[in-house]
Formats: sequence, C-alpha cells, structure tokens
Amino acid sequence: MLNLVKRFLAGPLFVSSRLALYAWLSLASQIVIVATGGVVRLTASGLGCPTWPKCTAESLVTVPEQGIHGVIEFTNRMLTFVLLVIAALTLVSVLRAAKGKELRLRAPAWLLILGIVAQAVIGGVTVRTGLNPWIVGVHYLVSAFMIVWATVLVWRVLDVSSMAVPAAVYGVTPAVTVLGFVAVIFGVVVTGAGPNSGDPKSARNGFDLEIWQHYHSYPAYLMLALVLVTLLWQRRSKLGLADAGVRATLLLLLVSIAQAVVGVIQARSGLPVGLVGVHVALSACLVSLLTFNHLANRAR
Repeated sequence: MLNLVKRFLAGPLFVSSRLALYAWLSLASQIVIVATGGVVRLTASGLGCPTWPKCTAESLVTVPEQGIHGVIEFTNRMLTFVLLVIAALTLVSVLRAAKGKELRLRAPAWLLILGIVAQAVIGGVTVRTGLNPWIVGVHYLVSAFMIVWATVLVWRVLDVSSMAVPAAVYGVTPAVTVLGFVAVIFGVVVTGAGPNSGDPKSARNGFDLEIWQHYHSYPAYLMLALVLVTLLWQRRSKLGLADAGVRATLLLLLVSIAQAVVGVIQARSGLPVGLVGVHVALSACLVSLLTFNHLANRAR
C-alpha cells in the first residue's frame, strides 16, 4: 500500500511543470468561494443548513424540506473540499519542485491548507452563532488572507524577473496597500450593518449604515487616486506593459474604478442583491491585485 502511495505521488499529476497551473487554480478557487459565499448571504441561505458539521441534526447532507436555501448552503460547504483537493495538489507539487525554491513556496502552500481547515471551523462557528455579523466578518477576512497567500504563491512560482522600480512608485506603494486593505476592512463593517445578513432573523452589528458607507469610501478613493498617480509615474519613467509593475497597477486601477462605480450605484439604489454580489466578487479580486501590485512594485 505504501509503495502504491509513493508511486502515485511520484506520478505525472505532481510534476513541477504543473505547479503554475495549481497555483493559479488555488488563487482562482479562493476568489470563487468568496463570491459563492456572497451568494449564500444574498439569497438568505446562511442558515440553509442550520447546524454544523452536519446539515441537519440527523443528516450530513441537505434534505428536501430545506428547499433551495439548503441546496445553496450545502453546495458552498462542498466547495471547501474542492479547495482542499487543489491545495493538496499544489502542496505535493511544491514539495517536488526544483531545489532552491522549496522554502519560498512551502510556506504559502502550507498556509493555504491550514487556512482551508480553519475556514471550515469558522464557518461552523458562524452557523452555530446564528450568523453573528462579527464572525461572518472574520470568515471573510480569513478568506482575504488566503487570497493574499495564494497570490504570493503565484508570484513566487512565476518567478518574475527583477526590473527597476521608480523611487516614487516604490515609496507610494505601501500607502496604496494599506489604504486598500483599510477599505476592505471597513467594507466588512458596512456588510455587518447592512440588510443582507444571510438570514432574516440574523442580528446586525448596530453601526449606522450610511455613515460607515462614507467611512468605507474615503480610503478607497484615496487608494484609487494613488494608483492613478502610480501609473502616471510609471509611464513617465518609460515603463510599458512588459513591466510586471505596470500591468499590476493598471489592472488594480481598472478593478478599483469598477468597484467604485458599483459601490456608488448600489448605495444609491437600495443595495440590490445583484450589485452587492458583484461588489463582493470584485473585493476578492481587489485583494489579489493589491497583493500583486505590492509584490511587483515593492518586493524587487
């Protein structure tokens, strides 16, 4: 049996040439589960499975009596196993990677495995506390942390060639990163104050929604302005799209503009669930691009 396991682990599924694919899949799956978690909340399916780890007191899976809400919540739970398989493929491939890269790759690969397990537990606590808005917020922030590490893994696997970074860009990048993540954290508070709680009976955090929407927007707008200035500095330094920093900054600018537009429209139209869902998905992409931007313009 042990020999079969060794032969399996030494097989073509785990060759180092597949590592880039697995790293990208890890990042994509982490973003997708944030988006599907938003679907669970926005369809009021957060307690579709009212207990954990079982779906009901008697059943591991959803039952017909729970209807579509049970299906949505249970499906989101099952995605955890998809993430775990991808993370396991990534980790084994990392362990078989060429010498000299193991230490740089092992840490994020292991953190993804541990984070998925932690998220399963936090998800269970979220259900058992009746979707406490602060626990829901922690659930999202841990996902954001995992998106960061999945992005770091992709960056290290790609092993982007070092290029000169303009001094002004190098200096302003930490401010872009900090403002971006402050906006994300304030967005978690806004979510806890808003009407889309995941279940009609779930409590809210008691904060004033309108005021915190403004608090959320201020660092986001400052970040957007600095990203635009960064891109202008890069262009002034004759850097083109061949530079990883320019590509990362440009993508961050485009997603930030899209996020701002969606945020303003949803706030002024009463938070329609479709737009809120887009806002949640874009926030996950924004976390990844903030990380790429920091790595491209600061870690060289």
